Amino acid sequence: AGARTTRARGDGRAGETRARDDAMGGARRGAGAEDGTTAAAATASAARDDAGRRKTKERRVLFGVPMSPEVYAIALVYFVQGVIGLSRLAKDFYLKDELRLGPSETAMILSISQAPWLIKPLWGFLSDSVPLFGYRRKSYLMACGAVGCLGWASMATWVDAPETALVAFTLGSLSIAFSDVLIDSIVVAKARGEEQGVSGSLQSLCWGFVAIGSIVSSYFSGSLIESYGTRFVFGATAVFPLMIAGASTLVQEKPIVETAQVSSEGVLSDFKAMSGKLFQVAKRRDIWAPAFFVFLWQATPSAGTAMFYFNTNELGFSPEFLGRVALVRAFCALGGVALYNGYLKRVPLKKMFLWTSILGTALGSTQLLLVSRMNLELGISDKVFALTDTAVLTVLGEVSFLPVLVLAAKICPEGVEATFFAALMSLFNAGGVTSEFLGAGLTKSLGVTADNFDNLFLLLSICLVTGLLPLAAINLIDEVKDDDADDVESAQKNA
Repeated sequence: AGARTTRARGDGRAGETRARDDAMGGARRGAGAEDGTTAAAATASAARDDAGRRKTKERRVLFGVPMSPEVYAIALVYFVQGVIGLSRLAKDFYLKDELRLGPSETAMILSISQAPWLIKPLWGFLSDSVPLFGYRRKSYLMACGAVGCLGWASMATWVDAPETALVAFTLGSLSIAFSDVLIDSIVVAKARGEEQGVSGSLQSLCWGFVAIGSIVSSYFSGSLIESYGTRFVFGATAVFPLMIAGASTLVQEKPIVETAQVSSEGVLSDFKAMSGKLFQVAKRRDIWAPAFFVFLWQATPSAGTAMFYFNTNELGFSPEFLGRVALVRAFCALGGVALYNGYLKRVPLKKMFLWTSILGTALGSTQLLLVSRMNLELGISDKVFALTDTAVLTVLGEVSFLPVLVLAAKICPEGVEATFFAALMSLFNAGGVTSEFLGAGLTKSLGVTADNFDNLFLLLSICLVTGLLPLAAINLIDEVKDDDADDVESAQKNA
């Protein structure tokens, strides 16, 4: 990709202009000489070589992608998607320590606030069909930045009740979910018509910046809470959506002319047509059967919030230590991606789902040792156990999630790939939210609270066993053909 002939921008153009001026000046100065023509040609050639060297030196290539203002915008938005995780730990501690909520209430608020991720196709349709201030991308990106900044700034200043915290968290989710759809459409448009190497390099840049942002936020998330408190972290998080707004100014988009403005009747008609087309496609068994299996696979109950309360209130884990755990998780996630792409992407999907479910249950059961305190009898400290357990389960989690993306890419029919992929990911996100809801209900019904963990062992056991139940429907993915192992690359692009 770096070898592609690309016109340099900014200072590169200025260098070409100066080179042409030098060449013309040299030609004029040698016009009266006997060998003026030869001298002028030599001077012009030297100037062109000098300009070429300057242009090559000034051009930036990152992840194999020649950098341009629009590529910088793409990288910036993806970086924000990763670094916004700075607030993840702060949300947990804020709801637990400042609002004094129990694990079930905390799980409910965090789940409901993810609602914008469940309707991603709507955001794509809105930006495609209803221009904002004459633009389909730039204006919406700027609005996303403003909405996200408003939500996190509210958390940093005046929010002091569960209801207002829910609204603020939802605004933060809306900012990232909507901007994710917008920037994905820009990436798709930029990659269209390019050779596969350039397209793959662009995707590497996107995922690379998400990873960098995640690592940065994980490193600082716990220590900032411990040193300055959760409201300071929310205030710092409010700055990142402004980077999305700034990135919108770098997007190269032509304004919509007035004759191209759409009417409300036209928008409604387009929405009905899109919904009808998606419904017709979704009725096919080879589409709904695998999608339904993955929803079930994602929707089994989770005890994650209850374990957070146990780790902090019972084991005494500090925010700084949990930040280190998050950092380990970020690095191990990259390791899981590398493991899958290097060794497992050609394994049939049915086998992947089967064995990752079984291994997930087996390895997840190690948390029972921590809850029952048997790890101390084995001579393993709580912190060492937590770090090791997180590392292993995170790698397995990434290895088990990537087949979901591959499955989604495989069942997307031609003609509606982008919209239907977004709809599938919304369905899978709905499975994750359902998992949190079920976990919150079980937590409440079993009486697990912020200071009562008597039934936490039972809660974890139920969650582990129910994680195997979707395997009863694993034959639903027999409809999917395992004829193209490289679909993982297509899936990562669409995601």
